[in-house]
Amino acid sequence: MKKQTSWPLLTRGEVDVMRVLWKRGSATVAEIVEEYTRPIAYTTVLTVLRVLEQKDYVTRDKDMAGRAHVYRPAVDEQRAQRSHLRDLLDRMFAGRPDEMVNGLIENERLTRADLEALRRRIDEKLGGGKPRGGH
Repeated sequence: MKKQTSWPLLTRGEVDVMRVLWKRGSATVAEIVEEYTRPIAYTTVLTVLRVLEQKDYVTRDKDMAGRAHVYRPAVDEQRAQRSHLRDLLDRMFAGRPDEMVNGLIENERLTRADLEALRRRIDEKLGGGKPRGGH
């Protein structure tokens, strides 16, 4: 996996293809088409993979039989998520994480369980490490 701090942003379609690759570890175009979340043309997936290769998100090799290219993620999912979050934070929230978190809490339909999980994660980050509420 490449060591880069910021990655080019991905479109929704590019993320969908990357999710298949992150899940599988590697795949041919045909395998991605089979596993894709909705019907998609082979040529569309091939085009997306070429763009992802230009963006350094994927690498490709010939498969053992030499007939098809096998694509692999060059960026792990967590690294891509962090890069996209940093961009969102900078562009939409003027670099203010508190504003982004407030927006998430106020505008999303978070369940009590979601909020409790967030609380536990914040407590861990603050060094408390102890779940609240006896859980």
